[in-house]
Amino acid sequence: MDEKYRAVVVTVSDRASAGVYEDETGPAVAAFLAGHGYEVAGTLVVPDDRPRIEAALKGAAEKDAALVLTCGGTGFSPRDVTPEATEAVCERRVPGLPEAMRAASARITDRAWLSRATAGIRGRTLIVNLPGSPRAAVENLEAVVGPLAHGLDILRGGPATCAISGA
Repeated sequence: MDEKYRAVVVTVSDRASAGVYEDETGPAVAAFLAGHGYEVAGTLVVPDDRPRIEAALKGAAEKDAALVLTCGGTGFSPRDVTPEATEAVCERRVPGLPEAMRAASARITDRAWLSRATAGIRGRTLIVNLPGSPRAAVENLEAVVGPLAHGLDILRGGPATCAISGA
């Protein structure tokens, strides 16, 4: 990562947004990002409500966040609509990131294959869905932290080389 990118973390959870329990995933993801050189510009919690999720994603992109990570809402529950909200606001899909996250996570649990996480680009903002549990979210993020940084360098106007240095 050539520069410090601004990131926003959006936790999607009916119960956390209602105060039934405290969000632990958003802070875990924010700490991971800060430890990898990102400026965490904000964290928020929204319910599993597609219009609210879409509004949060659009708002972060309008404030020029380079990266928006969602936590939760990627499973099979009828209220899990984070992937649909993400795809609705993105102009271009980035299927490789969720594929890599699922493959890495599947080495830990076969339930990884049930994730419906997606990723895409809205303007100059990359949006990536993560699982709802703190441990799984960080494990998924660890799997793509390198390619994520390179993708942001390109998306934000950095060098457009995909060659690995020294190769």
